[in-house]
Amino acid sequence: MKYFFGLLVLVIAVISFTYGPNLIRLNSMLNLYNEDKISYNFINMKEIFPYTSPIKASDTPYIFETAEFELPESFKNSEGLELNMKDELTYYNTDGLIILKDGVMLYENYWNGNDISSQHISWSVAKSFLSALVGIALNDGLIESINDPITKYLDDFYGTGYEGVSIKDLLQMSSGVRFNEDYGDPESDINKFGEAVALGTPFRKFAKTLEREREPGTYNHYVSINSEMLGMLIMEVTGKTLEDYLYEKIWSQIGMESDAYYITDSVGNAMALGGLNATLRDYAKFGQLYLNKGMWEGKQIVPSEWVEASYFLDAPHVQPMAGELSANTWGYGYQWWVPGFPATDYTAAGVYNQYIYIDPVSNVVIAKTSSNYRFTSERQKSKDAHIAMFRAIARETTK
Repeated sequence: MKYFFGLLVLVIAVISFTYGPNLIRLNSMLNLYNEDKISYNFINMKEIFPYTSPIKASDTPYIFETAEFELPESFKNSEGLELNMKDELTYYNTDGLIILKDGVMLYENYWNGNDISSQHISWSVAKSFLSALVGIALNDGLIESINDPITKYLDDFYGTGYEGVSIKDLLQMSSGVRFNEDYGDPESDINKFGEAVALGTPFRKFAKTLEREREPGTYNHYVSINSEMLGMLIMEVTGKTLEDYLYEKIWSQIGMESDAYYITDSVGNAMALGGLNATLRDYAKFGQLYLNKGMWEGKQIVPSEWVEASYFLDAPHVQPMAGELSANTWGYGYQWWVPGFPATDYTAAGVYNQYIYIDPVSNVVIAKTSSNYRFTSERQKSKDAHIAMFRAIARETTK
């Protein structure tokens, strides 16, 4: 019997040594969005994810000019109800807010332990950075056409759910791949993805498990792994890591003033779909770049045609309120959301209410980070409330 217990202790020790770190990370992932931890977690992702890759600050940081501005006291939501601005910022657990007008910073404020140096997780706001890199690679001739099938560049995806899917289908979230993106559902695909990452599964391996359910290019359905495919595309055609290409083409070019980092998988590939962590000022800078049609201090960084195409909705299934052609209320461009009605403003958006909002009419950019633990139960309500809030702020800047 003593030999049995000795063997049992040995087996437990081996399992703990081999799998213990992964199990600890998995536990951290499962508690990532808890009300009492979420604000801290969102600016300390390095403590939860074991693999990250740095992006250094620009050697020539750009500092915004500043001016005074008072937030409007209230705004009307999509149902016409008058809401107090400060109360709503508190309700949605706002971590940071920056407002730019004509490239001048009118407002900057932080809450919940955040400050100007906080590297806040972007979640799906990172997808809009990724879109810019696709446009740059296309302009540089590294991608022949966005109508090309992704397997032209990633030939190991023949025989998977991504065979026959074009780059444009990926950009417009119209791949036809089956995927449940509900963060509030423990059995959803996006949560299975998080668990797989915590246990060391490479992103590429996970993507190959997904299956087709619809004809590509016919239905708008949000699948974050589509963006991961675009990240793999960038790495393939450039021969560089995503973070190195981002630094070369954007970060160093527009004066990003702080270091940033990507969460990566166990083999070092960036989580393109939402793993970028950066400061709010640098998120705002990226918004200003798009407001400027990709131009920065006289230099074209992102092709202007790509910027305009990114929020031009060219098919019925990507329009706002597309009905049976879309699973989404908002419209969707090249990894940018178009709330619609009117369809003149657009936004990068991430879960738990991360935003880079752009209004070309009023020349306003709003960058907002949040740790809204209520998000999964109030997803569309919170999204619509933020657009109403941003539009009210944009109108206030014109008075």
